[in-house]
Amino acid sequence: MNQKKILVVDDDPHIREVISFALQKAEMLVATAEDGQQALTQFMASPTDLIVLDINMPEMDGLACCREVRKVSEVPILFLSSRDDEIDRILGLEIGGDDYVTKPFSPRELVARINAILKRTQTVVNTAEETQNQRLLHGQLSLDEEQHAVWWGKQSVSLTATEFAILAQFMRHPTRVFSRDSIMSSAYQFNIQVSDRTIDSHIRHIRSKFAAVGCESIIETLHSVGYKLSPCQ
Repeated sequence: MNQKKILVVDDDPHIREVISFALQKAEMLVATAEDGQQALTQFMASPTDLIVLDINMPEMDGLACCREVRKVSEVPILFLSSRDDEIDRILGLEIGGDDYVTKPFSPRELVARINAILKRTQTVVNTAEETQNQRLLHGQLSLDEEQHAVWWGKQSVSLTATEFAILAQFMRHPTRVFSRDSIMSSAYQFNIQVSDRTIDSHIRHIRSKFAAVGCESIIETLHSVGYKLSPCQ
């Protein structure tokens, strides 16, 4: 089994040490950086499977670093923040974060959340290999689980691991209405709970990415019920 490599970015050396110890105990490889700029340099030089990214840092903060990473990669990103501020949480998810943890945090929970994100990515590949069904189709929408790729018509759409898992769930059951709880249980493993606003943010981000390539309605909202895949043409 290949060890997963995690890039831990935080300006507090104690936080970096605590996270690194927990991840190494979970048999993961760890690289560290003390600010966003240093993280970018390391990321461009050496591939990583996931980034743990503090929001409040000197030189370049976590949000700015995430924006730069998202220009070239959909690598999973888990944000850390010392503030339990909903606007920070939503903004972090809007610009491409996969999860958000506030300080102080439990190292065990952090490792569980990292494993959940990594498992989502791996599960997509395993499902495709087991079913030998490389591509799901729905009108102009197509999703290849083995390649972890999505297209609207001939245009590729870049999704984070969490966004991809949510959309794949919809495409496997194109007529089903999903409650936020059912989306949460499918997209997040290890019984991790996230807020309704977190799910709403992921849905909004998916819609925004498809709107940018000409799809004005990818997921419908059924008020007080949940979400369903739109009848894409």
